[in-house]
Amino acid sequence: MMRALDLAEAVEAGDITPAALVEMCAERARESEGLHLFAHLDLERARAAAASQRLDAGLFGLPIGIKDIIDTAHLPTRYGSPIYAKNYRPPSDAAIVSVIEEACGIVLGKTVTTEFAFLQPSETLNPHDAKRTPGGSSSGSAAAVAAGVLPLALGTQTGGSVIRPASFCGVAAIKPSYRLLPMQGVKPFAPLLDTLGVFGARVVDIAFALSVLAGRPLRVDGQDFGTPTFGVARQPFAGAPEPEAEAGLNVAIRALEQAGARVVEAEFGPLAAKAHAGHKVINNYEGAQSLLFELRHKREKLSPILIEALEDGHATPPEVYDGVRGDAMRARREVEAVFQPVDAILTYAAPGYPPTPESTGDARYNKLMTLLGVPAVNVPLPPALAGEWPLGVQVVAGFGEDLRALAAAAFLEDALGRL
Repeated sequence: MMRALDLAEAVEAGDITPAALVEMCAERARESEGLHLFAHLDLERARAAAASQRLDAGLFGLPIGIKDIIDTAHLPTRYGSPIYAKNYRPPSDAAIVSVIEEACGIVLGKTVTTEFAFLQPSETLNPHDAKRTPGGSSSGSAAAVAAGVLPLALGTQTGGSVIRPASFCGVAAIKPSYRLLPMQGVKPFAPLLDTLGVFGARVVDIAFALSVLAGRPLRVDGQDFGTPTFGVARQPFAGAPEPEAEAGLNVAIRALEQAGARVVEAEFGPLAAKAHAGHKVINNYEGAQSLLFELRHKREKLSPILIEALEDGHATPPEVYDGVRGDAMRARREVEAVFQPVDAILTYAAPGYPPTPESTGDARYNKLMTLLGVPAVNVPLPPALAGEWPLGVQVVAGFGEDLRALAAAAFLEDALGRL
C-alpha cells in the first residue's frame, strides 16, 4: 500500500514530485482495472493539477479518490445509480472537494459507491480475494487504498460504510466526529447519520489527512501520548460475532496488555442498546425524505432493496421517528459515562471476514457509533495475525475526542506490529 505521510514528506523533501505520484497511481490503476475501483478517472486533469498548482503544503499534491456520492462540477457524479447519466455534473463541487484542492490535494477520480450509498452491492471486488466483497458503501475507496492505487480516499458512513470496508480490505480508516468534515454537496441519505470518513494505509496516514482536511491538530506521528486505558465493549445487543472477529479482538487485547496498556471491561447501557435498535428507523425515515424525488419519478431504476427501505421510511409515523431521535439523545448522555474512566473503547469493526460479493456485509457493530456521532477508527490486524482474510478492530472515543481516538488507535497499531 501507498503510505500517505511518507509520500507527503518525500514531496516536501524534494525526493518525489506530485507529477510522479500521479503517474504511479495511473499505472497502478491500469493494473487494477479488473477490480472496478473507479466510477470515473480523470488522469489528464490530475496531471494538469500536478504540473500547475501550488503543492508545497497541506496534502503536498497527494492524489485522492472521492466516493461518487460527493458532488464534483468537473467530474461526472452518478451516485452509484443508473438514474444519473455518465455525463451528469452538479453545478458546483462539494465543500470537501474544495477543501482538498485548497489544501494542495489532487482529486484523481471518483471511486465506486453502492446505489445512493445503500445496500445494493457494487461491482467493486476485494483486492485480497475477488470472490469476497470490499464492503459497502465506500467500496471503491477502501479497495483502491488496499490495492495500492491511492494513498488516500474519502468515503461516507451512514451505518458502517467506512469502518466495515476498511476491516474487510485491511486498511486504516476513521469516521470522525459528526460534522467534523463538511457535508455540503454530499448526496444525503440520512442527514442525522451521514458522516465523511478517510481511508489510508496506517493510522498515522489517516490522522495526517484528517488534520489537514479538518484544520485541526490531529496528527499522531512522532508524538508520545502516554499509555492509554482501553475499555472492551462487545455490544451484545448487536448480536454475536463470528469466531474470527472474537479471535481478532482477543489478539488486540493481548497486544495492548503486552505493550503495557490497561485493559478493562466496559459496557454500553440499556439506552445505548435501545438507540442501536432505532438506527434503522432514522436511516429509513430520513432516506425516504432524501430520495423522494428518485422514488416518485425514477422508481423503475431503483433496486428492490432500496425501494423496500424507502417505503418502510414512508410508512413510519413521525412520532415514532421523533421518539427514536429522543432515544439517541438520551443514549449520548449515558455513553459519556462509559468513556470517562477510559481513553478509548475497543470493539469489533465487523462481524467477521468479508462475505461474498452478493452482500456488502453487516454493519451491526458500527451503527451505534454512527448514531452517537463519536469518532471511530479501524485498526487493521497484520496479515499474519488476521488469518485467511483481512480483519480489523474498532477504536472509539467520546464525541469531539478525535485526537484521543487516533492516538489510542496508533498505540494499538504499534502494539500489534510488535506481537
